[in-house]
Amino acid sequence: MGGQVIFEKNVQIPISDGGALRANVFRPDKPGQFPVVMAFGIYGKDVHFEDAYGPQWNNLNKIYPDLCKNGSSGAYLRWEIADPERWVPDDYIIIAVDARGSGESPGYLDMYSPRETRDYYECIEWAGVQTWSNGKVGLLGISYLAVKQWQVAALNPPHLAAIIPWEGASNFYRDSTRHGGIWSNSFRVAWWPRQALINQNGNAETTHRDRETGLPTTGRALSRDLLEGNRSDSPSETARHFLDDQWFLDRSAVLENIKVPLLSAANFGGPGNHLRGNVEGFCNASSKNKWLFGHVGTHYESFYLPQYVALQKRFFDYFLKGIHNGWDQEPSVQVPLRYPDGSVKMCRDNSWPLSKTQWTNYFLDAASRNLTLEATQELSSVSFDALGDGVDFDLAPSLSEMAFVGPASLRLWVSSTTKDMDLFVLLRAFSPTDEEVIFIGAHERIRVALGWLRASHRKLDPLKTKPWQPYHTHDEIQELEPNKIYPVDVEIWPTSLILPPGFSLKLTICGKDMEVDKPGRLLHNDSVDRDPSIYGGISTIHTGKDFDSYLTLPLLLA
Repeated sequence: MGGQVIFEKNVQIPISDGGALRANVFRPDKPGQFPVVMAFGIYGKDVHFEDAYGPQWNNLNKIYPDLCKNGSSGAYLRWEIADPERWVPDDYIIIAVDARGSGESPGYLDMYSPRETRDYYECIEWAGVQTWSNGKVGLLGISYLAVKQWQVAALNPPHLAAIIPWEGASNFYRDSTRHGGIWSNSFRVAWWPRQALINQNGNAETTHRDRETGLPTTGRALSRDLLEGNRSDSPSETARHFLDDQWFLDRSAVLENIKVPLLSAANFGGPGNHLRGNVEGFCNASSKNKWLFGHVGTHYESFYLPQYVALQKRFFDYFLKGIHNGWDQEPSVQVPLRYPDGSVKMCRDNSWPLSKTQWTNYFLDAASRNLTLEATQELSSVSFDALGDGVDFDLAPSLSEMAFVGPASLRLWVSSTTKDMDLFVLLRAFSPTDEEVIFIGAHERIRVALGWLRASHRKLDPLKTKPWQPYHTHDEIQELEPNKIYPVDVEIWPTSLILPPGFSLKLTICGKDMEVDKPGRLLHNDSVDRDPSIYGGISTIHTGKDFDSYLTLPLLLA
């Protein structure tokens, strides 16, 4: 790379246990000290975006035809990492680090682990004292690279000045791995070989080649036996930890310890992986300067589009360069209000949930299968095959436009013919002609909102539970007595929906995934975690009188 940028490849960053991680450093080709924007992950700093994610690359180029034009050749575009050719000319240093055990960095691959997070801390501190650094380090990246931001920011490295976690979980148990206690196995199992093992340091069978050198992007080849011994088995580990135990706690950010300025970018099309973590990270971080920025679209497109790169730079200009550009006057919450046709308008506020939220209870009536503002006193129930399509409850078509923006929840009185039951909750919208509203999601087409709960995980934390958002402890298993009625509270992930006149809302309750496009990407179908003899019984919902089953929605007032 010539001209305005100096490119240093495989720079060694010393780590306190005696090893060293490898990083690519892109910096301005001129004297001075500049702020650092760092990314740290396992996807290979030398793997070109197109080579690893061809379909996504092609789609992004259709959405953004100038991706490799007007200032960028695209030669250094990497999956979920900022394009150095679009940053370095604006006097930023871009550093991409191969995490321990991945890419060119030797060592034991133990993803999301405390050791990995400590490595990140030391990389930040190394960058903060280099002669070309102004002493301020910002973090930027998507998904895995955002998860690591939440984790390391909780350690408060002295040279860390700001973070932009773009679509990334902050609680490893709740946000991505065990939704409501149910193992989200399909993503983890598929992701492991496709995105983790292929990039493990020493993997001689990797298909990835460095476009500059023609060599494998995983460094010196190791034997298969040594390679296997050099890693933890992520899918097996997540499968055997049923509760939010110390293993999960070690891999979840202590959000209350985060003090650094942050811009949390949440994809409202990301239920199941990239939404809850960004919202909760924003809400629970102790940072005095924090912003929640919501967007829509696919998982990767927004990060690279010019308007979003400009947003990222403006935030970092303020906190890494000290430029008084008015960022501090920005509303702390900006979220997209989604219309059924996919269009959006931005809503700006200074609180989450939004200040004009009116929490509204819609009561379930099992006899009529309706949702009503008044609770029925007539006792009734409805049963369904737990592995079938479940049961629907309908909210009458709206006479005027309604907006639902924020987290939702569902109080149910349930019973099962077995000792446990899994609840999958869907909020669905329909047009006056009964066509379902489907949105473009982060990874696949999606419905309005989703929620999950394993009934044996129904125990609530009274200190963290809010009237509109239950918080389950996931610290013990409380089995059901067959056919006994129990109250349970289901957390439904945040949503954003403008419901035009004549459109209706439907609540679907079932005991299995109900994906739009099959096969779905984020499924819960492991035969061990979801033993059919336990989770394939008959489930019953009870309503009326003392069984006040109701849906709580965030109605946004005009």
